[in-house]
Amino acid sequence: MSDFYRYFKENMEGLGLPAPESLYGTLQAAVANAAVLLGQLDKFGRKVTVRELIVAGTRLEKLAVIGALSAAFYVGAVIGSIAVATGRVLGNGTSLADVLLLAQQNHLNRPWLPATLQRWPGTYKEAPGRQMYRLAAAR
Repeated sequence: MSDFYRYFKENMEGLGLPAPESLYGTLQAAVANAAVLLGQLDKFGRKVTVRELIVAGTRLEKLAVIGALSAAFYVGAVIGSIAVATGRVLGNGTSLADVLLLAQQNHLNRPWLPATLQRWPGTYKEAPGRQMYRLAAAR
């Protein structure tokens, strides 16, 4: 297991979210899968759930356990976790600016992303009640 995946998984688990190694085991795989998720959000809109993406034919079956969760929240958590893991591998922590820069550099930025990350800062840093984010983000 790579350091990147270990840190990524640790951050996602801190949010109570699944992070299958087959989807997020490396930085490249995580960025590619985040891009796929964003493409689906672009196609179906921000209100779509993970369950609806699975039904639409995406290869997210391993995420069925969080089916009712907002896909926008989940992809925000994925992008935040990519930034956290990258920051920890490089040894320099993560701020909102770091997350947005990483998103921009990897073509993962969307107009709604800053507001989502501001609403849920625990997706990329320790925050009180971050375990409850998953429940609050479910529709």
